[in-house]
Amino acid sequence: MNLNELSQLAALAGTVAFAATAVLAMAPLRVDLFTALVMGLMTAIGGGTVRDLILREPVSWAHDLSYIWVSLLASTITFVAYRLISRRGVLSLLLYLDAVGIALFAVQGTAKAWMLGFGLPLAPIILGIITAIGGGQIRDVLAGRDNMLMKRELYAIPVSLGCLLYAVLMSTTSIQPNLVSLICMGLIFGFRASAIHWQLKVPDWLRMS
Repeated sequence: MNLNELSQLAALAGTVAFAATAVLAMAPLRVDLFTALVMGLMTAIGGGTVRDLILREPVSWAHDLSYIWVSLLASTITFVAYRLISRRGVLSLLLYLDAVGIALFAVQGTAKAWMLGFGLPLAPIILGIITAIGGGQIRDVLAGRDNMLMKRELYAIPVSLGCLLYAVLMSTTSIQPNLVSLICMGLIFGFRASAIHWQLKVPDWLRMS
């Protein structure tokens, strides 16, 4: 399996996690299946869609509908079996898959903008962050929920650091882009996975008093 195939597989896993966690987040609101599908889909593809619109590029899922189908399937399964999926062990697995998803999507978004030469060096960092967390923000706004940025979760910080590292390495070193991507994805996933495992939060000194 080459790097591109591995990246696509990880992207599909991240899509599943994004869609499933979106439906689980809607469960307390007792939404219907259609609403669950819309929320799952918006969360899974929302960030990448916003990125591509800003870049004035064809949206990524327009030429690969597998992401749409996978998102809808994951949302449907989660809706039907949410009581089983919401058990602690399965939910923890989804959180780690979500960490894989944000790591991959953040670096993909940063790399796409970088390779297009769009607003170097800052714009790729911003678009990488939007790609990773934009869908979740859209979901929370539509659902009237407190979003992750308003909580003490170490979620946006790992993403931001990974995107920043990508820009720094691409600007100051001659490391191959694929290797840079792997390094940055490893940083984001490792940071987020550590936060999940040890329940790390944003320290009080980084928050407004």
